[in-house]
Amino acid sequence: MPAPHRPTWQSALALATSGERLDEGDAIALFSAPLALLGAAADAACRRLHPEPLRTYVIDRNINYSNICTSGCCFCAFFRPPGHPEGYLLTEDDILAKVAEAVSLGATQILMQGGLHPELTIAWFEEAFRAIKARFPVTVHSLSAPEIVHLARRSDLSLRETLRRLRAAGLDSLPGGGAEILCDEIRSVISPRKCTSEEWFTVVREAHALGMRATATMMFGHIETRAHRVRHLLRVRELQEETGVFTAFIPWTFQPANTALGGRAASPHDYLRTLAVCRLVLDNVANLQASWVTQGAQIGQLSLAFGANDLGSTMIEENVVRAAGVEFRLSADDLAHLIRGAGFTPARRDTYYHLLEVHR
Repeated sequence: MPAPHRPTWQSALALATSGERLDEGDAIALFSAPLALLGAAADAACRRLHPEPLRTYVIDRNINYSNICTSGCCFCAFFRPPGHPEGYLLTEDDILAKVAEAVSLGATQILMQGGLHPELTIAWFEEAFRAIKARFPVTVHSLSAPEIVHLARRSDLSLRETLRRLRAAGLDSLPGGGAEILCDEIRSVISPRKCTSEEWFTVVREAHALGMRATATMMFGHIETRAHRVRHLLRVRELQEETGVFTAFIPWTFQPANTALGGRAASPHDYLRTLAVCRLVLDNVANLQASWVTQGAQIGQLSLAFGANDLGSTMIEENVVRAAGVEFRLSADDLAHLIRGAGFTPARRDTYYHLLEVHR
């Protein structure tokens, strides 16, 4: 019996360049391609999806309503266990003040995420979302899939009913947080008390059934292999084929400082290589977001030549990555400047990638 065919980076890159769909072997082989050639292929794929000379960003605020969490993920420097003196829970007034400040700065999106709080039930979030929606014309893009699973258990509700009630209270779409690597052999090590990969996908399917949209993320550069990254991408692509639920994909690198997991941060080359592979594999996810929050302004700008068409959010407030010792801050003007410097026209968008303002 002849040996099975093993794709080379040359054959995989040829498929990607011609717009053919890549399988697992092809995608893994792509990681061995020269970075410049890989970036050029990803840039071409991006331009096929987005031929207009626009690259986008959104103004939003990431409100971490609490750092108290029972999950205890070993990659997280932000959480505090219940009873810890540094633990906090924002009041409704705190949250509304943060939203008001964000709106005054032009925010159209509010991202609320925290941990798996041991005491909060769905009623707390319903009240918070109703209060936000009653006062501000913003999109509530909030609560990761693990938070939804936790709330459903705490409130003795099904996932469908949990999402239905939250949506009725004002939740508009789901961020892709808590995905990490969607392979349970990895999750069982780095986040054993968080939802399984199948539960993550079930939450997104249920959100889709209710007419909601979502994003997907991937946190890489810890204990996973390239094969794990590719399996994660293929599972996201499969669900997108089934539902069309994802507006965007956001890969970002694990930040090891102050975490129990520790280790070394992924290099900018690894980030750009992985970003390019994401663009070439996820042929049915329209938007790929750069992670300047973890990579800084220069790599964020370079991402626009490696498959990304979006610089993400201004992140008026960001606490999780900052807790791991990484703090980059960019304003809307900064993001527009980076986009122009990359040879594109900057455009401000909303959560659903509808253009709100083109900066001619």
